[in-house]
This record gives sequence, structure tokens and C-alpha cells, in this order.
Amino acid sequence: MAEKGLATIRRHAEDFISKRLAPAVIPNDGKQTPMRNHPVFVAQHATATCCRGCLCKWHHIPAGIPLTAQQQQFAVDLIMAWIEKQIK
Repeated sequence: MAEKGLATIRRHAEDFISKRLAPAVIPNDGKQTPMRNHPVFVAQHATATCCRGCLCKWHHIPAGIPLTAQQQQFAVDLIMAWIEKQIK
């Protein structure tokens, strides 16, 4: 994890969230986030930011509407906090 650098991992998280979580309709929602192979994917499952269903259930962010920039930033910040905790 540390070999990628936290700045790179954050950029990946921002990209994954904007493409895989932020749209109002996600055809494969609930299956769009792999369980491994990238620290962001692992963190998404650990923080319930892996799909719109989990985002709604655990963070009370409704599905069916696009995520705002603030909601996307919340998800990225949560993911990064979890990753940083795992590194320590």
C-alpha cells in the first residue's frame, strides 16, 4: 500500500468514487467493487462505500440520485482515513 503513496491512492479513490459510485443509476450496483487487488476496494468494503445500497444503509445517502461533490468527498475521506489507519 505504502509503495503507491497516499496521494496516488487518493486519486484512485476519487476516480473510483466518481465513476463507480456517484452516478444516479449503476447497472451493476452491489457488484461494482471487487473485494481485493487495490487498497481502495478493500477500504470501500470496510467503510460501506462499496455500493449505493451500503451507502444508503450505513451513511443515509439515498440511492437513485447522483452524489454531490460533498458526498463524493465524504466517501473519499472515509476511505483514506481507513487506509491511513491500516498503515499505522
